[in-house]
Amino acid sequence: MSTVVAQAQHIFGLRGRVANNLFFFDEQIIIFPCGNHCVKYNVDQKWQKFIPGSEKSQGMLALAISPNRRYLAISETVQDKATITIYELSSVPCRKRKVLSNFDFTVQKFVSMAFSPDSKYLVAQTGPPESNLIYWMWEKQKVMAIIRTDTQNNPIYQVSFNPQDNTQICVTGNGVFKLFRYAEGALKQTNFQRGEPQNYLSHTWISEDRIIVGTDTGKLFLFESGDQRWETSIVCKEATSETSKKLEVVQESESLIEFPAPSSPDMSSEQLFVEKNESQNLMPQVSAIAPYSKGFACSAGLGRVLLYEKMEEKDAYRESREIRIKSVVWNLDDSKLISCGTDGAVYEWNLSSGKRETECVLKSCSYNCVGISPDSKIIFAVGSDQTLKEIADSSVLREVSAFDVTYTAVVISHSGRMVFVGTSMGTIRSMKYPLPLHKEFNEYQAHAGPVTKMAITFDDQFLLTSAEDGCLITWKVYDKDGRGVKREREVGFAEEVLVTKTDMEEKAQIMLELKTRVEELKMENEYQLRLKDMNYTEKIKELTDKFIQEMESLKTKNQVLRTEKEKQEASHNNYVEDLLEKQSRELQDIECCNNQKLLLEYEKYQELQLKSQRMQEEYEKQLRDNEETKSQALEELTEYYEAKLHEKASLLEEAQDDARQQLREFEETKKQIEEDEDREIQDIKTKYEKKLRDEKEANLRLKGETGIMRKKFSSLQKEIEERSTDIEALKGEQMKLQGVIKALEKDIQGLKREIQERDETIQDKERRIYDLKKKNQELEKFKFVLDYKIKELKKQIEPRENEIKAMKEQIQEMEAELERFHKQNTQLELNITELWQKLRATDQEMRRERQKERDMEALVKRFKIDLHNCVGYIQEPRQLKEKIRALFDKYVQQADMVEIVGVDTDLQQEYVRQREHLERNLATLKKKVVKENELHRSDNVRIMQENVSLIKEINELRRELKITRTQVHDLESGLRLTKKLRHSEVPETAPNLEKPTTIGILRLNEEEETERIIEMQRLEIRRLRDHIHEQEQVPGLHPVGKLPSLEMNDRSPDSAGN
Repeated sequence: MSTVVAQAQHIFGLRGRVANNLFFFDEQIIIFPCGNHCVKYNVDQKWQKFIPGSEKSQGMLALAISPNRRYLAISETVQDKATITIYELSSVPCRKRKVLSNFDFTVQKFVSMAFSPDSKYLVAQTGPPESNLIYWMWEKQKVMAIIRTDTQNNPIYQVSFNPQDNTQICVTGNGVFKLFRYAEGALKQTNFQRGEPQNYLSHTWISEDRIIVGTDTGKLFLFESGDQRWETSIVCKEATSETSKKLEVVQESESLIEFPAPSSPDMSSEQLFVEKNESQNLMPQVSAIAPYSKGFACSAGLGRVLLYEKMEEKDAYRESREIRIKSVVWNLDDSKLISCGTDGAVYEWNLSSGKRETECVLKSCSYNCVGISPDSKIIFAVGSDQTLKEIADSSVLREVSAFDVTYTAVVISHSGRMVFVGTSMGTIRSMKYPLPLHKEFNEYQAHAGPVTKMAITFDDQFLLTSAEDGCLITWKVYDKDGRGVKREREVGFAEEVLVTKTDMEEKAQIMLELKTRVEELKMENEYQLRLKDMNYTEKIKELTDKFIQEMESLKTKNQVLRTEKEKQEASHNNYVEDLLEKQSRELQDIECCNNQKLLLEYEKYQELQLKSQRMQEEYEKQLRDNEETKSQALEELTEYYEAKLHEKASLLEEAQDDARQQLREFEETKKQIEEDEDREIQDIKTKYEKKLRDEKEANLRLKGETGIMRKKFSSLQKEIEERSTDIEALKGEQMKLQGVIKALEKDIQGLKREIQERDETIQDKERRIYDLKKKNQELEKFKFVLDYKIKELKKQIEPRENEIKAMKEQIQEMEAELERFHKQNTQLELNITELWQKLRATDQEMRRERQKERDMEALVKRFKIDLHNCVGYIQEPRQLKEKIRALFDKYVQQADMVEIVGVDTDLQQEYVRQREHLERNLATLKKKVVKENELHRSDNVRIMQENVSLIKEINELRRELKITRTQVHDLESGLRLTKKLRHSEVPETAPNLEKPTTIGILRLNEEEETERIIEMQRLEIRRLRDHIHEQEQVPGLHPVGKLPSLEMNDRSPDSAGN
C-alpha cells in the first residue's frame, strides 16, 4: 500500500501572544508565528515558506531575529522543558544551528529574547518565579552571566540590547525598568528606579543612551542614561460603552481578523476583566514601540497607531499623525477592498496584486464610513465635513450637503438606485441615485444616538441599522406606491441540504472507521518517511561535496574576471584622457573663430547706428515743420475745450475735496486706535519684564541650592564607597575563616537569607508607606498652588473676554466703514464714466457741425465763381440761359452729394489734433483714478491685517483657556485617585506601623532624605521652567498677580493643615 504524504501549502493566522511576533527579513519578506510554525511570507510574490517548530512542542513563547538577519531564535516548551532553538535563515530550507536545552539553573519558560548588535551574544529573560536574565555566547553555548531582575514575581515583557553596545541591556516589566552592563564577568545594574513604579509594556532604543518606554496607562517616557527626561500621555479619544464591552470579552485568538488582547503578553482575559472593573476610565495601552528616522511609532489601543516626531527646539517629541481605520467595505466579487480613516484618506486596494489602486486624501475631513456602488466604479464616503462625497478615479466627483448634520454611516442598494445614510442625530435618510443637489430625501427618526452601522439585504427588501444606543432596527423598503422593491435578477438558492439524524450517525461511524484507517496509514507513512530520510541524507552529502567543488572553481573564475576588469579600466581611462585633450583643442579653435566673427559684426553695427542717427535728424526736421502748421489749428480748439474742461475740473475738485475730508477723518480715527494699542503693548511689556526678572532671580536661587545639595550628595557617595571598601575587606577575612568552619557556615547562610528576605520585605513596606506620605504632602501642595492659579486665571480671563468683545465691535465698525468707502468709490467711478460719455457725444456733434459749415462755404465759393462767369454773358441771352440752367442742374439737384477733395486733408488734421488732446486728458484722469484706487487698497489691506492679528490673539486666548481647563481637570482627577489609593492602602499598612523596629527606623537615614530633597527641587525647577516657557510663548497674556514663591508653596500645606 502506497504511503500518503500531506504537506502544508498555505497557513492563515497569527499567534498574538508570542513576544516579538513580527519581523522584516528584507523589504519584501516578513516572518511571523502561526500555529506551530514560523512563516516566511513574500508580500509581492505571495509565497510562503515554513520553519516548523520542535517535535512535541507545546507552543512558541518568544522570537528574536539577529541584526544581520542571518539567525532566528525561537523560545518553546518541549515536554515541560524550556528550550531555545536557533535557526540559520540564509540556508534553504532553514536549518537548526543550535539548540539550548540543558541548563544549570531552574527555568520554566523564556519570556523574551534579543541578539547583540554583532549577533554573537544572546540575552534571554525567564518568567516568574525565577525572573533571571541570562547572557549567552550562544555559538559556544557558554553562559557569560546570570542576574535576577525582579524579586517580587512581577511579569517582565521585553529585553533588548543597546543597538551600538554589546554590553548594555534594557529590561522592562510590571514595575521594572532596569539597565544592566556586562563588566568583569557579571551583569551590574547601572540605573536606580525613581518615582512611582509603572507597568512598562514595551520599549525601544532611539539612540546610544536614549530609550522610549510605554505603559499600560497610555504614558510615554524618554529616559537618557537611566534618568527621565520627557513624559507625555496619549489621549483616549473614544471611550464609549461599546468599546469597553468589546475589550472585556477579548480572549486569545490566532486569527488575523480579531485583535489580540490589548494588555501585556502574559495578561489573561480574567485579569483584564478585573482591572476594567477597578478603573472606569480605560487608558490606551502602549503594547509596541518601533523607531524610525524622524522619531518613533507606538500603538495606542485597538486599531490605533501614533507617529511621534522629534522637535527641533526642545529635547522632546510631538504627535505628528494618527493612523486609524474607521470603515472597510468589499465590492460584489470580493476583488477590491475600500478603506477609510480619521486621517482623511480613502484607499482602494486590489486583492489580487495586494497593491493600492486609487487614493483620495482630504486632511480637513475625518471619514466615518465608506460604501461602493454595485459596478465598483464609484465610492461613497461620509465624514466630519457634513457632506456625502462621490469619489471616482482618485477625485471627488460631487459633494452633497448634509444640511447642518454629520453623516456617520452610508449604504448603497444592490440595484444601485437607492442610497441610505445615517446621521449623528440618530435619523436615517433615503435618497435616489444619482444624488440630488437639493433637499430631495426622506428622513426618518430611528435611534437615540449616532448611527454606527447600516446594511441592506441581498434582495434590497430590508434595511438593518444599529446605533450607539444599543438598538438594532430592521426596515422594510418600499417604493412611492407602497409596493416592495423588485430586483432585476432573482436570488439564488443556497447549496446547504437538510439531513436526518440517522444519516448523521451513520456518517459518524464511517468517520470513526476512516480515522482508525488513517492512523494505520500514518504509522506506515512514518516508517517509509524514515527510510526516505536516510536515503536523502546520503544524497545531500554527495550534493554538498559537489557544490563545494563548484564554489572553488567559481572563485578562480571570479579572480580571472577581476584581473581582466582592471586591465579594461586602465585602457578606458587612457582613452578618456585622449578624448579630453582633443576636446580642449577643438574648443580653443572655435573660440578664435567666434572672436573674429564678433569683431566683424561689431563694425557693421556701428555703421548702421550712424545711418539711423541721420534718419532721425531728417525725421525731426519734418516733425518740426508739421508742428508749426498744426499749432495754429490747435490754439483755436484748445480755447473752446479749455472752457468746458474748467467747468468739469471744478466739479471734479469738489468731489476730490469730499474724498479728502473723508480720508482725513479715517486717518484721525486710525491714529487714535494705533496710539491706544501702543500704550497697551508697552504696559504688557513692562509687566512681563518685571515677571521675568522675578522668575530669573528665583531660578538663580534654586540653582545655588541645587549645587549645595549636589556637593552634599557627592560627599555622601564617597562615604558609601569607603564603607563598601571596608565591607569588602571584611568579606576577605570571612573567606579565610570559611575554610575552617564550612559546615557551620551553611546553616548561618540559610538563616541570613531568611533574615535578609524579611528585612527586604520590611524595608519595601516602610518605603511604600514613606513614599505614599510624601505623595500625599506633595499633592496637597500642588492642590493649594493650583487653586491659587485657577483663581488668578479666572481673574485674567474675565477682562480678556471683555477686551475681545470690544475688539469685535471695533472690527464690525471698521468693516462697516470699509463698505461705505467701497460704495463711494463705485459711485465716483460711475459719475466719471457718465461724464466721459457726455464728452464724447459733444465732440462728435461738434465735428459734424464743422464739417457741414466747411461744405457750405466751399459750395458758396464755387457758386460765386460760376455766377461771375455767367455775368460775362449778359449781352448774349442764349448762352446766359444755358449757363443758368447748368448752374441750376449743378447746385440745386446735387447739393446733398457735395464732396470736396481739397478740404479733406484739413479735416483729417483737425480730427487727429482733437483725438490726441482728448487721449492726453483721458490718460491723466486714468492715472488719478489708479492712484486713488491704490490708496483705498492699501487702507483696506492694512485694516484686514489688523483684523487678522486680532483674530489670531482671540484664537490664542481660547487655546490657553482650553489648556488651563484640561490641566485643572487632570490634576483634580489625579487628586481623586490618590485619595482612593490612600483610603485603600492605609488599613493594610496599619499593622506594620504599630510594630516599628529599630532596624527600619535606622534605615531612613540621611541618604534617603537628601535624595528626596534633590528630587523635590528638580521637580520644582522643571515646573518653573515650563511656566516661564509658556509665558514667553504667549505674547498677549498679562497676569494680574505673581505666582507664589517656593517658600509660600512649602508653607501653604502646613497652614491648610493647621
